[in-house]
Amino acid sequence: MSAKRKGEKPAKSGAKTKKVTGKVKSATKAARTLLGRVIMGRHANGMRRVAITGMGTINALGRDVRSTFEAMREGRCGIGPLDFRDVDRLAVKIGGQVRDWEPETYFNRQQIVLYDKFTQFTLLAAREAVEQSGLVFEGELGLHSGVVLGTAAGGMNTWDENYRTVYEEGKNRVHPFVVPKLMNNAACSHLSMEYGLLGPSFTVATACASSNHAMGMAFNMVRSGAATVMLTGGSEAMLCFGGVKAWEGLRVMSKDACRPFSATRNGMVQGEGAGIFVFEDWEHAVARGADILAEVVGFSMSADAQDIVMPSPQGAERTITNAMLDAHMRPEEVGYINAHGTGTAANDKTECAAVAHAFGHHADRLMISSTKSMHGHLIGGTGAVELLACIMALRDGVIAPTIGYEEPDPECALDVVPNEAREAKVDAVLSNAFAFGGLNAVIALRKV
Repeated sequence: MSAKRKGEKPAKSGAKTKKVTGKVKSATKAARTLLGRVIMGRHANGMRRVAITGMGTINALGRDVRSTFEAMREGRCGIGPLDFRDVDRLAVKIGGQVRDWEPETYFNRQQIVLYDKFTQFTLLAAREAVEQSGLVFEGELGLHSGVVLGTAAGGMNTWDENYRTVYEEGKNRVHPFVVPKLMNNAACSHLSMEYGLLGPSFTVATACASSNHAMGMAFNMVRSGAATVMLTGGSEAMLCFGGVKAWEGLRVMSKDACRPFSATRNGMVQGEGAGIFVFEDWEHAVARGADILAEVVGFSMSADAQDIVMPSPQGAERTITNAMLDAHMRPEEVGYINAHGTGTAANDKTECAAVAHAFGHHADRLMISSTKSMHGHLIGGTGAVELLACIMALRDGVIAPTIGYEEPDPECALDVVPNEAREAKVDAVLSNAFAFGGLNAVIALRKV
């Protein structure tokens, strides 16, 4: 037994217990704080939760979300004969075209001089999304809000018209606004000006993955606190003579229909339109009583670094898996995947193999469909329109079908929701995009 030191006071009974109890209380308080953050809008790591509070669209199925959802529920096809100048010179004469488009209905003459068709589509879809969100971008909110959009071709109609002016008609002058009308960032810039969005704003061009990359960037900006609100999505308007003629050269286009995953498929079909969403800081959305449509919970992107046109199943699988890891989502939680599903043999087989490997035994219980069979492939804008199908699955319990399905393909032996929409409860979904150049982007959403 050690000797008592001079002047040392005897230890009080229970002093050690009191100290330990204090630590437990502190730990409990910290745990409750973390739990509160997750519930109110922060993850345990301090990253913000991201809500979708508005959505808008125009595409071959409809000029708003309501009509688009209705068409998806009915399995209605928006693909039909193309109607524009010199279509008779094309080998491919079908597409997911926005019928009877008259910009004068939505924009004045001064605006139309500045707005290519892809910009017009963007602004129309954005109006619906912002109106649904109920946001007014004034003061501090305008300073901390921005735009990230995806497009592959930008002002393709403007390119096409002015090439005709110079090369076919032999004129030596074009309109002074040709450049600001055709540039890929035109829609983004006009959208920021329309709503006074002074935060980060830019355009992403990664071919068929452009919209998913844009939405993933917007998600990361809100999640990290770099922005409070981001308008995001994408648009495309390549259905003109030059746009379709260029794609004909690839020999991947169908002349009659888009039939993803079916053994009888014979290629993709182009579409046009836009999809725009409001991604908002969760705490901000809850504080103002917003209707939260879904939560964005994960995103992943990668490069195959392999081939300029042929996709890699390993790259696709890696991106799918990493999106789930980013979302802290188990494979068994995913109920539905909106597939890239272009209707080409290379894409369909590669994507099905990637899904089968990424999900293992759960792949047999997954629903995976391609809405491109209805609205066509919007190239850079396609992921944005497809995210609508994901939100419909989460909110309404309706899974959009893969229409045009005729015969099973043993290399695509998954539940592709053939021909008819299905009612099913799902709590988590993925949206895939795999672009030429081997650029992959996958987004994960959860039900609210």
